[in-house]
Amino acid sequence: MFGSLDYIYVPAADVDAEAERYAGTLGAELIWKVRAMGTTVACLRVAEAGPAILLSGHLQGPGAVLVYRVPDYPATVRLLRQRNVTVHELEIPHGPCATFTLAGQRYAVYQLTRPHAVHLFDGRIDP
Repeated sequence: MFGSLDYIYVPAADVDAEAERYAGTLGAELIWKVRAMGTTVACLRVAEAGPAILLSGHLQGPGAVLVYRVPDYPATVRLLRQRNVTVHELEIPHGPCATFTLAGQRYAVYQLTRPHAVHLFDGRIDP
């Protein structure tokens, strides 16, 4: 049902401090940091392969959200609903997205319908 795990979306009360901690402790590379719409989000890479870490000042709730790419968003959401999973649908820059929780873990699935969005903020570091 799922494709690649592209992002781990992590709530952060202080995105700047957390980004510095990821860089200093894990050697993470800061790809971008954007301040907009009353929040800050930073994208970091801790390894060449694998998911990017998105530190988010606006994400509420405990724990991270595992964000998976799916090849057929409508079919995936339909299947989740058929399996009695409650999903919340929204749009992200990459395309349609649905979030849900299973056994206490938060997940999101999205379809990459706007490929240009993958590198939309690369290199942008807002002060």
